Amino acid sequence: MSAVATPPPSVGLISVGEFLRLHVDDSGVELVGGRSVRVPVPGFRHGRVCFRAGRIIGDFVVNNGLGHIATNDSFVVTRTNPPGVRGADLIFVSFATLPHNREPAGAITPPLELVVEVRSPSDSLADLAAKAAEYLAAGVRVVLVLDPDTDTATVFRSNQPGQPFAATGSLTLPDVLPGFAAPVADFFG
Repeated sequence: MSAVATPPPSVGLISVGEFLRLHVDDSGVELVGGRSVRVPVPGFRHGRVCFRAGRIIGDFVVNNGLGHIATNDSFVVTRTNPPGVRGADLIFVSFATLPHNREPAGAITPPLELVVEVRSPSDSLADLAAKAAEYLAAGVRVVLVLDPDTDTATVFRSNQPGQPFAATGSLTLPDVLPGFAAPVADFFG
């Protein structure tokens, strides 16, 4: 029987636990490939769209007793090797996935139903698609990307191309929020 060589750990990489210990109270930082990365603070319009998304989706979730909503760069563990933690603009995790009386300290590890990312001025569309793919690979069921530059929404699901919703359309998420429908323009208005 031959031995299988394991590569030595990469120098300078930090674990998810170390990242959370260092940055649990920080905003504007993510763990990408085992390295802490500062992300620019995106500004007023981004914050306004995040608030509107939180209000629209959050009101639906709360009014229907569906689960937890969290905002403000809520940490989501996306990988363990190499380590990754992303700061989602908004997350929804159902009570079926995470019971009502249980909330993780510091970060949540998927599965979870929905992550919402709002495009920042520094984000390219390719960066956001890659981030959506990272969330999906980690076990997030649906990723919604809201783009304030075009007032459009794109929904990402595993093994499917992004599904665009125009500013004049209505956004639905039947697989994670049955019965939810909202005009796309309401997220940006």
